[in-house]
Amino acid sequence: MNWLEISLTLDGELAEAVADVLAPHAHQGVAIESTAVTANAEDEGGDPIGPMRVCAFLPADDPAALEAAKQKIEEGLFYLNMIRPIPAPTYASVQDADWAELWKANYQPIRIGQRLLLIPSWLADSYPNHPTTQPPNYLTSQPLDYPTIRLIMDPGMAFGTGTHPTTQLCLALIESHLKPGDTVLDVGCGSGILSVAAAKLGARAVLGIDIEEESVRATMENAQVNGVADKIDSRLGSLAALQSSISSYQLTVANIIAPAIIRLLGEGLAQTLAPNGVLIVSGILEEQTGSMIAALRQASLTIVEQRHIGEWVGMAAKRNADG
Repeated sequence: MNWLEISLTLDGELAEAVADVLAPHAHQGVAIESTAVTANAEDEGGDPIGPMRVCAFLPADDPAALEAAKQKIEEGLFYLNMIRPIPAPTYASVQDADWAELWKANYQPIRIGQRLLLIPSWLADSYPNHPTTQPPNYLTSQPLDYPTIRLIMDPGMAFGTGTHPTTQLCLALIESHLKPGDTVLDVGCGSGILSVAAAKLGARAVLGIDIEEESVRATMENAQVNGVADKIDSRLGSLAALQSSISSYQLTVANIIAPAIIRLLGEGLAQTLAPNGVLIVSGILEEQTGSMIAALRQASLTIVEQRHIGEWVGMAAKRNADG
């Protein structure tokens, strides 16, 4: 099968909006990735920098359908450009056998938080699990050795793979707030990267839910690749549709967009938490922080941490013990 790759390189604030324009026409979703990763001399991996690249693949074997999809996309980008200037899209023809290779060029592992290392599968053998030295323990003044936890995720046609700041914020907050033995709910699980990270960080059981069947499949495939399929379940459906069958969790994560999170809070997102449970949300732009804080407080949650990467914000909020 033949494909047409469409991509735009722009700042992170526009990446999600452009992805929304591409998504209805894209095969297996839209990828958002950093355009550069800094080398890190002290340990393995690097830190993502630079503008974001938004990319999707359009089926190209039917010329009429392809032209119709391109027209719809360019119309959507035109209206978006009226709000804020965006670059013109770049098109490239891709053969089935070639598209996966496009992601391998210049790709490096990405270090997230203290322990997480995001690795594509073709580099997994080069980065085995091993301890990495961390800052000294303030009680003993001795270095703490944590094992590097590998998250094997391939960039590709489908879903997030950890290069976008919103996913990195979620991963770092999960690492900070998850306790061994916790149960975790991943709302809008996508590729399953957050579910896999939670399982590898010590969660006892993880449930990922998504309204896209491909997301449910990808989550279980990535759980298998990472050796945590026994801890992860994935179900098709919205929070509202599944809520009657969902129990309470010590940790719930939602890496979506701010308006969707606020809507979900109104539909009972906070009620998925056990008393003293923590909700982690991301996909929030700085200018949306105030409305998100208000929505979390309205849901009787107390904000315990905020983190920032550029204009993106991630938050952790706790449910009261008697909530």
